[in-house]
Amino acid sequence: MGKLSGKKVAILTENGFEEAELTSPRKALMDAGAEVHIVSPQKVKVKAWKHDHWSIELPVDVNLDDADPEDYDALMIPGGVMNPDQMRANPDCVDFAQQFLEEGKPVAAICHGPQLLIETGMLSGKNMTSFPSIRTDLENAGVSWADLEVVVDNGLVTSRSPDDLEAFNKKMIEEIAEGAHAQSTF
Repeated sequence: MGKLSGKKVAILTENGFEEAELTSPRKALMDAGAEVHIVSPQKVKVKAWKHDHWSIELPVDVNLDDADPEDYDALMIPGGVMNPDQMRANPDCVDFAQQFLEEGKPVAAICHGPQLLIETGMLSGKNMTSFPSIRTDLENAGVSWADLEVVVDNGLVTSRSPDDLEAFNKKMIEEIAEGAHAQSTF
């Protein structure tokens, strides 16, 4: 019986996610007892990017068109440069992520993953971190940005890069175990 037994977590991704930023959190979530689904606009599989080349392909468990945020206890968003950039331009991805934020459900995003969350318009007043190159984007969205391995703000867990995965995974599991958080008003 794991810490997350009975919890369902959606990993929202597109092609071009950074391999370790999906596979490591996914393994940590499953090891903690969560049921984990890869949710994507892609129908069959998604392809990873590893440093400077295409890498593994993973099966899509649920196509985004068939996914309902109400079916999940938490959302995880891997980084990579291509993945979040494609998702933030897709209104269905933005809407899916926004519903987790609106309900106060835990959301974990690493590296460039927070780019998708910017599009929700719901980050003003939040404390976050990310890959340094998107710091200004987050600050322009009203975020208080910090150069730390992991930042937690009321169920929102963010980290900078694959180097931070150990801390990211630990805090993500803690927040999901706690469950939904009441959204504070700013």
